[in-house]
Formats: sequence, structure tokens, C-alpha cells
Amino acid sequence: MKKIVITILLICLVLSFVSMTCAAALKFAFMPGIADPFYFTMEKGAKAKAAELGVELIVGEYPKAWGPEYQVPILKALVARGDIDLLFTAPTSTEALIPVLKEIYDSGIPVITVDTYLGDGDYSKPSNYNFPLSYIGTDNFLGGQVVAGQLALLLGGKGKVFLENTNPDVSSVMDRELGFRAGLKIFPDMELVGVEYCLDVQETAVAQVSAALQKNPDLDGVFGVNVFSAQGAYQAVVSAGLEGGVKIATWDATETLIEALKRKELDLILAQMPGEMGSLCVEWGFKYLTEGAEIPRKVIPGFFVFTQENVNDPDSQKYIYK
Repeated sequence: MKKIVITILLICLVLSFVSMTCAAALKFAFMPGIADPFYFTMEKGAKAKAAELGVELIVGEYPKAWGPEYQVPILKALVARGDIDLLFTAPTSTEALIPVLKEIYDSGIPVITVDTYLGDGDYSKPSNYNFPLSYIGTDNFLGGQVVAGQLALLLGGKGKVFLENTNPDVSSVMDRELGFRAGLKIFPDMELVGVEYCLDVQETAVAQVSAALQKNPDLDGVFGVNVFSAQGAYQAVVSAGLEGGVKIATWDATETLIEALKRKELDLILAQMPGEMGSLCVEWGFKYLTEGAEIPRKVIPGFFVFTQENVNDPDSQKYIYK
């Protein structure tokens, strides 16, 4: 009996050692979309979970600008290492990244898309882009609706507003625009007077919003849909001396935007959960590879809305991108 017990214990120890060794050997790669506080915060969340699970996280070079032409060469160099067990990445185009990521998937590397997705994001239906294990990211359409409602409330349900967007072929920001448009329809006295795309260049956003202010001297509000468009939008309004008069709604809780909110140079910020997104990519990837777990085709973290009233609350500080 004693020998049987000892044998069982030895088997358990061996299995435990094998499991730990396999986990330690796993290498996950993260390919961000661009160098900005959102993706830096996502990396921190992913690194923390990777350390907890014993996974080695390899982070690709941050592209200096948004777009397939910047992301794809770095992405290809990253997977060319030949030792990657799983890739999670933010595709910088709904269409242009499909063949590139499909090639990576076909080489035997499972793929998760984070923050942005391929095609229409529905990986459950037959298509040429349904190979990713999951999309892990914000419900951007819902977020756009929330921003529209909050901005409408700030304006008493009526007024002219302008939308400063970034890239017309990127899932996240286009869903925010569509959600914003849908949200405004609830308020018949709200009017969207224009939309521009700055292609993630903050200086372009400043110029476009400045032009919108000149064209519409009775403009009541502006929505900047990401870090670069948001920072450009509020800078244009401040430069025109219209802070407070023109309500500014922004997306992404960078420290720069939070400080502007504290100075009352803008009015609300929708904060995503980038750290949680990175953590979930590592966690689900680990479960998939070590347990054979089936990953939900969509994993949707929530979001938080900063206002001038709650920006200094201690409980709000965890939502700021660091």
C-alpha cells in the first residue's frame, strides 16, 4: 500500500513538473497598432498576467504611425523568430491584414485580435477572416452611443456637433462613429454637421477641428474618437478660446486628456480597459494551449466615463492609462 501511495505521489510530481515546464516554455507575441498610451497600458496588463502564468511575452516594436505599411514588416519579423506559440495583435486594417494574419495562422500560430478586428468581427460565420480564436476588445458601437447620449445631455438635448475620426478602414473607430450617429438619432434636435479623418496625426486633427469651428461658428460640441483625434480636438477648441462654450467629448483616458479634464478644457472621456484586454489575451491563450479551452469568439471588457465631477475620485484613478 505504501509503495502504491509513493508511486502515485511521484506520478503527480512528474505531471506537475511537466505542466510547469510546458507553461514556462510558452512564448506569446504581442503586436501593437501604434505607439500610444493605450497600447502601453495594454502591454503592462499582458506582462503582469504572463508573469503570473509563467509565459514569456515578446512584444513587437511599436509602429511609429498607424497603418499596414508600418505594422506588417514588424509583424513578419516578429513571427519569423520561429518560436512563437500564440500571437495577439491589433490589426490596423479590417481587410489589409487578413492575408498576412491568415498566413501566420496557417503556419501553426494561433491568432487573437485585440482592440480591433478583421472583416466585420464576426468570427463565428464562414468567411476568409474567421480564423482568429477571438476578438478581445471594447464594444465600440455601444461606447459611441454612450458618448452621444452624454454629449446630448450636456447640451440639453439640442445643438450642432462635429466628429473627429481617424481611419475609415479600422473597425474600432468606425464602430464608434456608427454608434455615435445612432445615439444622436435618439435626440431629434441634435445635428451632426461634419466628420473628418486625421489618420492618427494629431496636428491634422487640430487643423480639421479648427476649420470646422470656423465653418460652424455656432458649433456646440465635438467628439474625438481616439487619443490623437481627441487631443487634437480639444487643443483646437482651446486655441480658439472656446473651452467651456464648445463641449468636448473624447475617447481614451490618457494622462494628457485627464489633466485637460481637470482644467475643464474638455467635458468627458470614455476610458477603455486596455490593461484588462492585454491580460485577457494572455489568460485565454494560456487556457487554450494548456487546457484545450474553447475561447469565446468575442470577449468584451467594459468601459468607464470620466466627467469633471468624478475625475478626482480615488476609485476613478485605476482607469487612467499609465
